[in-house]
Formats: sequence, structure tokens, C-alpha cells
Amino acid sequence: MRKKNLFVSAVLGTGIAGAVLVSEYLFKFAFKRVDYVPEAAADKQKYADSYWKYVEWFKKTTKEHWTFSIDNEKESMSAYFIKAKSSSPNVVIISHGYKGNGETMASYAKMFYDMGYNILLPDDRGHGESAGKYISFGWLDRLDYLRWINKVIDRIGAKAKIVLFGVSMGAATVEMLSGEDLPPQVECIIADCGYSSIHEELTYLLKQQFHLPKYPFYPLVSTINHRRLGYYLDDISSIEQLKKNHLPIFFIHGEKDDYVPSYMALENYRATNAAKELWIVRGASHAESYWINPAEYKKHIEDFLDKYFI
Repeated sequence: MRKKNLFVSAVLGTGIAGAVLVSEYLFKFAFKRVDYVPEAAADKQKYADSYWKYVEWFKKTTKEHWTFSIDNEKESMSAYFIKAKSSSPNVVIISHGYKGNGETMASYAKMFYDMGYNILLPDDRGHGESAGKYISFGWLDRLDYLRWINKVIDRIGAKAKIVLFGVSMGAATVEMLSGEDLPPQVECIIADCGYSSIHEELTYLLKQQFHLPKYPFYPLVSTINHRRLGYYLDDISSIEQLKKNHLPIFFIHGEKDDYVPSYMALENYRATNAAKELWIVRGASHAESYWINPAEYKKHIEDFLDKYFI
């Protein structure tokens, strides 16, 4: 990060042209696909042994590979379906975090598998085995998830009962999905540490990681995104989508999250008028709530589902 900040500082010395170059750099840094999963943050390294055991379980488990094609892409969207141990209409669709993929959600998949669920683990646009040159931070992904939902219903039948679950960017994805016209088979949503909007998240990270102001960089990055992906960043809002939500939703967030600050959980919670619950996990950093106490995490989710997943 120090080298990146030195680069940004050097280019800024050239004025307006420098601001445009820095914005292009920031766009590529944040939005361009990366064909590998970055190493876990230092505070998550202590969970590495457990994490890799879940990944090993995922790799050994019998899976179905699902795909569909999207416009202007040679490759397809990709997801893996894990059938429940016993016949069940219950399905959880799990949305992964930024620069992750379905495999990185193996711990959550195993948790729901042990609860008797069928599991669908998509790779989002610009991630894993799915198509896409750029990361859409949940905005285009929400539309892809509508297609995954329909494929689940085709596979399980009209009796399917679906939970949407996501962590970090995945949480924002299912929050954004909540504002769409969802089929009745989707019964509730669980969102762990999702951001309230890309405007809030990127301006926060500009300051925290790059020590840069919102202007002129955020508007320039937004304009670049519009040229590449067809929409401005202010379109990407969990809050605005949650205002249209009618499904029960459970918000989870780490108290000490310094990547997606916990005040965003409150913004998202206040945005929806649907049945809702909020759990701020004491001492947890970003996406750490499960790892601090997996049994307690599972119990909170089971309690929520006992109320709303009928």
C-alpha cells in the first residue's frame, strides 16, 4: 500500500492530467477482475487452518456445475450446486465477497449443509470461473442472481424455499437484490457486513487507504465506470434497494469493522420497513463475525430462520 500511495502522490503533482491518471489507476485497482484470491488480511490468518479444512470439504463434496451465458461475453457465468444430505426444498444461495469466489464461502456452505440445506455458490461477474472484465460491486450481479434463483426453482421445483445469504460485497449484493421483483420462493435474506452504497464505501476507502479527498476522484472514477459498464456509481445503493424490500432480513456486522464501518449496518437497517433484525458482533472486524464464534453465529441464524423461514 505504501508504494501505491507514493505513486498516487507523484502523479498528483501533475495537476488535472494527474487527477485523471490517478482516477484511472484507482478504477483499475478496485474494479478490474483479478484471477486469483488475494491473501487474507493479517487479522484473519489465525483462522487459516479452519478455513482450508472447509475448502477441502468443498472440493471433495459432490457438486453440480451450473452455467448461463451473458451478453457480449464469450465465457459463461458459473456456480456450483451442492445437494442437501436428505431430500429438502430448502435452498440457500450464498453470495461471496470482493475478489473472492464461491469456494471462499465454504465455511458458510458447510454450516448450511449441516442444517439440511441445498447450497448454490455462484461466482460473481469478474470473479472465479465467471465471465466479466470488471467487478460490479453487486449491481449487475443482482440481475444475475435473478437468473440463479430461477435455475434453483427449475431444479428443486415450485416447492423450493430460498434464503439469500451474503458476506461483505455479497451482503450488499443480496441487499440490492431485495429491491427487485423476487419470486415467492425467496422467503428471507441474511446480510453480513454489507455496505450501504458504493458512494459511501469508496469515499471512505479513498480517505482511509489512499488519504485522498472525494473530489475530484470519486466523480472521475464514476465517469470511467459509466463508460466501461454503463452506469454511474451513485446508482449502486443498498439503501435505495432496501427501501423496496418486503422480505424479512437479518443484518450482521462486526463492531470493529474498519473496511465497511458498522454505521453502514445501521443505515441499511433503517432503510427497510420489512421485518428485520440487527446483530452487531462485539470485537469482530470485517467479515470476522462467523470466525470469532461459529457456534454462536449459527445459533443466531437458526433463531432468525425459525421465525421467518416457514
